[in-house]
Amino acid sequence: MRRAGLFVATSAAWGAGLVALSGRGEADPPKPPPRPTAVPGLHIVQRGRYGTDEPKTPFEAVTTYNNYYELGVSKSAPAQYASALKPRPWSVLIDGEVQKPQTVDVDTLMGWFGLEERVYRMRCVEAWSMVIPWVGFPLADLVRRVNPTSRAKFVEFTTLLDSEQLPAQNDDVLPWPYVEALRIDEATNELALMAVGIYGSSLPGQNGAPLRLVVPWKYGFKGAKSIVRIRFTESQPETTWNRVAPNEYGFYANVNPLVDHPRWSQATERRIGQTLRRETLPFNGYGKYVAALYSGMDLRRYF
Repeated sequence: MRRAGLFVATSAAWGAGLVALSGRGEADPPKPPPRPTAVPGLHIVQRGRYGTDEPKTPFEAVTTYNNYYELGVSKSAPAQYASALKPRPWSVLIDGEVQKPQTVDVDTLMGWFGLEERVYRMRCVEAWSMVIPWVGFPLADLVRRVNPTSRAKFVEFTTLLDSEQLPAQNDDVLPWPYVEALRIDEATNELALMAVGIYGSSLPGQNGAPLRLVVPWKYGFKGAKSIVRIRFTESQPETTWNRVAPNEYGFYANVNPLVDHPRWSQATERRIGQTLRRETLPFNGYGKYVAALYSGMDLRRYF
């Protein structure tokens, strides 16, 4: 009972800070940081799949207007403090319900797959959006390589826990480490990407270096950053935002203009760098690739 009471009290404290943490992103990005240099071996073998003719959000905006609370809660803080994050050496533990559990160096992991550039729309739950040219490899290829058992129904992604590299982890803004997860059929969908770069260069720290998840039909908070563990599970993992505020941040977090956030509408969005708002598309415009995953589901209940 004491532990349960402590959890409720802690969750209430986290929940009390949600209004301060999440807003609708009306400010424009601050002065940009230097463009990062490419990591040797970041060789793109394919471009153009799932692209869009919409203008790309400028590199300077993509790298200065960020949500990465482990580096600070303002939009500019991640770029300001990202130099503390050291993306090499870096290893990723792959475990749980897999036939081939292992710890792999991130450069070895990148070498297993041909890297692609994919230009995706990114829709934040805060009702702003970007268009980003990511570089990475299909998550489905990694899933197949590690050979999940028949019991694997979900894939969990865990961010680095290290307050020297991610200094805002010293603050109880959220329960650390940050955890996100997908159903395994979502993880093996053709759109799901493990990103290692943007704009042809390696990921900057503020964008989740050296390895992050990109699932463009979902709200941006599903994209776990600076991943150190990928775990296959039989039961649905407890994810960070859903744990802290389940009435505001669902496990699925599919972009849905018909299901509002309790504190703002999701019917429209503001593209960063532009003034006028635009209509938000179901599944962020990727319905033909992903809608069948949720056939028969009540998307108001399973939001």
